[in-house]
Amino acid sequence: MKKLVLRKTDVQTGRRPYRIDYEGLLNPAQLLAVMHDAGPALVLAGAGTGKTRTLTYRVARLVEDGNDPASILLLTFTRKASQEMLRRASSLLDGRCDRVGGGTFHSFANNVLRRFPGEAPMRSPFTVLDQGDAQDVINLVRARFDVAKLKKRFPQKSTLQAMYSRAVNTGKPLTELIAEDYTSYIDEADRIGEVIRTYNDYKAHNGMVDYDDLLLHLLALTKHDEIGPILRKQFSYVMVDEYQDVNALQHAIVKGLTGERGNVLAVGDDAQSIYSFRGADIKNIHTFPESFPGCVLIRLEHNYRSTQPVLDVCNSVLRDAPGMYAKELFSDRKEGEQPMLVSCLNERQQSVFVVQQILDLRENGTPLKEMAVLVRSGFLSFDLEIELAKANIPFRKFGGLRFAEAAHVKDVLAFLRLTVNARDAISWYRALLLQEGVGAKTAANTLEVLLAAADPFTADLTSLGSGRAPAVVRQVIDEIRKAKTIPGAGDLAHELATWYKPTMERVYDDHAKRWKDIESLLAICSRYSTIDSFLSDIALEPPSDALDDIDPDDGEDEAGYVTVSTIHSAKGLEWNTVMLIWANEGRIPSARSAESEASIEEERRLLYVACTRAKERLMLTYPAIMLEWDHSDVVGRPSRFLDNVHKDQLPAFLLAEE
Repeated sequence: MKKLVLRKTDVQTGRRPYRIDYEGLLNPAQLLAVMHDAGPALVLAGAGTGKTRTLTYRVARLVEDGNDPASILLLTFTRKASQEMLRRASSLLDGRCDRVGGGTFHSFANNVLRRFPGEAPMRSPFTVLDQGDAQDVINLVRARFDVAKLKKRFPQKSTLQAMYSRAVNTGKPLTELIAEDYTSYIDEADRIGEVIRTYNDYKAHNGMVDYDDLLLHLLALTKHDEIGPILRKQFSYVMVDEYQDVNALQHAIVKGLTGERGNVLAVGDDAQSIYSFRGADIKNIHTFPESFPGCVLIRLEHNYRSTQPVLDVCNSVLRDAPGMYAKELFSDRKEGEQPMLVSCLNERQQSVFVVQQILDLRENGTPLKEMAVLVRSGFLSFDLEIELAKANIPFRKFGGLRFAEAAHVKDVLAFLRLTVNARDAISWYRALLLQEGVGAKTAANTLEVLLAAADPFTADLTSLGSGRAPAVVRQVIDEIRKAKTIPGAGDLAHELATWYKPTMERVYDDHAKRWKDIESLLAICSRYSTIDSFLSDIALEPPSDALDDIDPDDGEDEAGYVTVSTIHSAKGLEWNTVMLIWANEGRIPSARSAESEASIEEERRLLYVACTRAKERLMLTYPAIMLEWDHSDVVGRPSRFLDNVHKDQLPAFLLAEE
């Protein structure tokens, strides 16, 4: 592995004078990363060490060096992260970074596939299925196999979709995956394979792709004899954020985009690899130097978020983790409040203690919005939520139904998708079932007729008979066909939403509340020039919550609300005060993680992520008596990951019984 040493004159005597004072604005390790030019580099960015700042300034530096912004590609895991980095870079250089390519792996794949429609291995035009729609397609296919008649239980649509997705993203054969992770279905492995193959054929024939297809097809294009070289020539500099979260398929895509030159800078932290359930594999960041020979390794360890007492606990939690990159976070803020480990009698005392701490902190000037209570799993906060409500402490719990998954929003999206792809079977089925007089059987028969036609909009409906159904179906077809002729995404969506409104009022009792969401959807859509681009974005990066989940008149003051969140949902966020409850053995690590060392070590990293969210104050609590599912009392002890944290770093306190 190469060693990289940066001399002061390397910056001062560059090819051109820099407008940005990189030496003055960056610490030495950040400067090494920003000035890295050709060849692969892995930047190990510890929590709170300025990862975003480093990527932003590297984009700016490459542009200042005269590189075409369009030759730079920044891949992230959220569109928000990409937009924020590119916005910052553009502000540094008067907008000169606006043409830098950026986005999530899936949105980048979507753009590339639409750029080469004749070469992409599926029907064009195509629509992107979100997870719910993908499961509905699988359900349609699953019904063809008469699985209800089987003596043994057959996987439901969500399980089938999860099997397929995991196989694609990990690169494992489906049969091997079933044997390892779905042992109860091992006898049905062949039939499951048939269902998945039929599912893929159905999508290909009807112009549909799911999230996993986007990545599979992008990988195929990187290997294409003509398109692969075009992509590698265009993107001279590839940067990837959060590399600890990439899966095997994404890792292969990065290799395909960079080729033999391997000109990629990856930023990540193996200590924050906590998404294996999504297919992420920590091996990809651990084997990065082997995958990209000549790789330069740069460590960012200067933490700008937390005090040193907080970091001492974080470093100790991670110190005994096997096979990890060596890394020790340090802060300029050497003094600070000592973290605490608090033993409570039981869950109720734990909840009361946390509520009292919140009230005391608020009284002493810490805003509620600067406090967070973290849990390993969502159900562990139920008792606390009751106590927060009793104390009239406003709080928000991370999670819930995503905006684009709400039934009424999906109704409108189905109509919009049909204006783009007339062979979208799931959208037709949903649109038909909304109509009065159309049941499941009529909808299924109609769907067959529509998809059998060369153009579903001109399908002959006489075979449906002379009842009410053909007239209703014809009205749906006419409305969608009329909307297709309306220029402008916003106007088109408004036309269909207005037509849908009476149906919504008939179908949903709380239609007034739901219409607010539709208005929000229309406002978002009006920002787009085409329905196609809007649908792609809302499938790949949907808004997180329904608008009416947030009531502007809920009486909250400027201090906001306490955050209650799972550790997974809290990654990337920070608060002045963090309280981790249920820091028990059997909760973190979860009892279910005992099956493998890899699972146990991911639980250690979860605890590390939780602790590194705290800026000034960190409290860990655990009930000394745990009530188990069978209502028996079990003695609780602190997580094993705290065993090696010195008592001076994390002093223990025992709450007295009241």
